[in-house]
Amino acid sequence: MDIASILLDGTTLTPLALSAKVLAVAGILQLLIGVPTAFWLARSKGMLHNFIDTAVTLPLVFPPVATGFVLLLILGRNGPVGQLFSDRIIFGFPGLVVAAFVAGLPLLVKPVQAALKSAEAEKLSEVAAVLGKSETAIFLQVLLPCTKRSIMAGLLLALARSLGEVGMTLMLGGNVIGRTNTLSLEIYNAVFNGEFERAAVLSTIIGIASISMFTVLKKVSD
Repeated sequence: MDIASILLDGTTLTPLALSAKVLAVAGILQLLIGVPTAFWLARSKGMLHNFIDTAVTLPLVFPPVATGFVLLLILGRNGPVGQLFSDRIIFGFPGLVVAAFVAGLPLLVKPVQAALKSAEAEKLSEVAAVLGKSETAIFLQVLLPCTKRSIMAGLLLALARSLGEVGMTLMLGGNVIGRTNTLSLEIYNAVFNGEFERAAVLSTIIGIASISMFTVLKKVSD
C-alpha cells in the first residue's frame, strides 16, 4: 500500500477527523477554564489554592495511565460524576475530550500563571486597582492583553500535548475502533497489527502537526 492509499483510507481519515474534533473542543475548554484558573491561582493563597494548584500540575508528573485510572474512578459508572451522567462520558467522545483537556491544561495554566505573577503584571494590576477597576475589569482589560503571548504559547503547548496523549485517552476512551481510536491510539493499533508503513505515515502526520505548532510557538515567543 502506497502513502496516498494510506492517507485516503477510511481507517486513517476517521482517527484524523476524530483527533481534530477532540483538539478543537479541548482547546476551547482549556482557554475558557485554564486562563481564569491561572488568574485565580496567581492572585490567591491558602489551602484551596494549594489543592487546585496541585491538581492542575499533577498530570505533568503523574503517569498518564495512572491519571486516567483516577479519572476513570471519578467518571465511571460507580464514580461520583459517572453516577450523575449515566456513563455518558466514558468510552465516548466526551471521555476523549476530558483526557485531552486534562493532559494539556497544566501547560497552559502554568505559563500564564507565571506571567500574571510577573512584576509588570502586578504593577499594572495595582495601578488599575487604584483607579477603581474591579477584579473582572482588571482581568479582561489589563491582564489578558498583557499576557496574550503567554496564553498563545501555553495553548499551543497544551494542544501539542493533547494531540500526543495516549494513556489517559486509552483509559477514558477505550480505543474503540471507529469511535474512540484517535490518531495517537491508531499508531499503536497499526504497530500492534504489524502495519508498520501505516504507523510511519500516521506518525509523520503527528510529526508535521507538532513541528507546525513549534514553529508558530517560536514566532509567538519572539
